[in-house]
Amino acid sequence: MSYYKALGLDKEPFSSSPDPAFFFLSKEHKAALCRLQVSLKLKRGLSVIMGDVGTGKTTLSRKLARVLNEDKDVLFHMILNPYFKTDTQFLSRLAILFHLDMPAKSSELDYIEAIERYLFHTGVERQKTVVLLIDEAQILPDFVLEILRILLNYETNEYKILQLILVGQMELLPRISRIKNFWDRITLKYVINPIGEDEVCRMIDFRLKEAGFKGRQHLFSHEAVMMIWKYTQGYPRKLALMCHNALENLVMYDRKIVDEALVAGLIESEIKPVVRS
Repeated sequence: MSYYKALGLDKEPFSSSPDPAFFFLSKEHKAALCRLQVSLKLKRGLSVIMGDVGTGKTTLSRKLARVLNEDKDVLFHMILNPYFKTDTQFLSRLAILFHLDMPAKSSELDYIEAIERYLFHTGVERQKTVVLLIDEAQILPDFVLEILRILLNYETNEYKILQLILVGQMELLPRISRIKNFWDRITLKYVINPIGEDEVCRMIDFRLKEAGFKGRQHLFSHEAVMMIWKYTQGYPRKLALMCHNALENLVMYDRKIVDEALVAGLIESEIKPVVRS
């Protein structure tokens, strides 16, 4: 039996997978999501979302994808691994995402012209909102950024035809800031910060509830939660891992509640140096 079944849960509440059903809308994430939706609605073009590792950027992307896929006027596309070796390789990926039927030996110019025709037909004639989200954007090669800059030039008198969202780690910032004609096209820049002390209890309760917890007694003491928050500094990924380990420990040792002593033991086991023989 899985540990969460022993606690009366239907699902694992603190999985490391970016499941949008377990996405807790902290003040930071809610602001980022709302501002993205406004930018897309107004068809402003380029949005950039950044944050340190483990701040919930990918889960935010999946949440946005779920919301946009329910809108019949939006055509949402996502690239999760943006490492490309050549211009043609990237353009070929776009052609596949846009369902373009391209000849086997298409040139870079062939791809760009076909994508341009698709964007104008879909975004102007059909009045659809074409959205392209690229995760892990900090690893994008410079030549891809240049292609994206060209695609962002496609516009009517009123709006940008392609809505581009780059989601990446903080090292993306110095890279794009050096490319002036790309930097100037950004209409939304947002940095996601860790979860605050006032929100961590609600995040834990939210995830437990989503996993099916119906118990009257809390599984985490307030003191334990504060200790977890201080140790993880509010990073959602670290929070989830620590809470997962705490619940697993709860079941292993047949304890009723995650308290300070249990969390202190977990922290000690993490920071204790490994002794090799």
